[in-house]
Amino acid sequence: MPRLAEGLFAADDGLARCFWCAADADYRAYHDDEWGRPVTDDQRLFEKLCLEGFQSGLSWLTILRKREAFRRAFARFDVALVARFSERDVERLLGDAAIVRHRRKIESAINNARKALEIIAQHGSLAAYLWGFEPPARERPRRLTKRALTVLTHSTSSERLARDLKRRGFSFVGPTTMYALMQAMGLVNDHIEGCHVRPLALAERAALTPPAAAQRLT
Repeated sequence: MPRLAEGLFAADDGLARCFWCAADADYRAYHDDEWGRPVTDDQRLFEKLCLEGFQSGLSWLTILRKREAFRRAFARFDVALVARFSERDVERLLGDAAIVRHRRKIESAINNARKALEIIAQHGSLAAYLWGFEPPARERPRRLTKRALTVLTHSTSSERLARDLKRRGFSFVGPTTMYALMQAMGLVNDHIEGCHVRPLALAERAALTPPAAAQRLT
């Protein structure tokens, strides 16, 4: 078998994958099937937005393993339903040992659902708003290597997104957290060159017509 580039590993199936998913099968499944693949469904996007917020200060694997519990606890991340959560729901969630019991993060998810409804009313969908922050080619590295990925913790576009969300009243939406969201939803393709998923994500993005926003954000 040819020697793999730095930052790649070969799993038992012989496929080259990004280094960060080597340690765990749950990570590998997420890497193969979701990470970097374009998402335009509002419910899935709101879930990713919330879970990235809950991940702050924790490992993503912790959140990934609790994802089904989060889905049960947060009405499958239906934006309209979460927006109607009350203080009673906050107390219910604080008593749910299957999720991350952090009051500020729980309250943030509910607040962000209410703010997301305002975005949907203005832009037609959460997807249309978020895809308005897709970074231009000049902002991206010419070649995605392990070294490049290691330093890509935020970007000009993630800073713009974080700034605009904070202006709208969202919380737990810093530039690093928003860059992780951009990676997760396929707004950027950060699979390393040579990873077997990279061309799949590129092809899906090429075939996608992003949802039209009421206005293109600059």
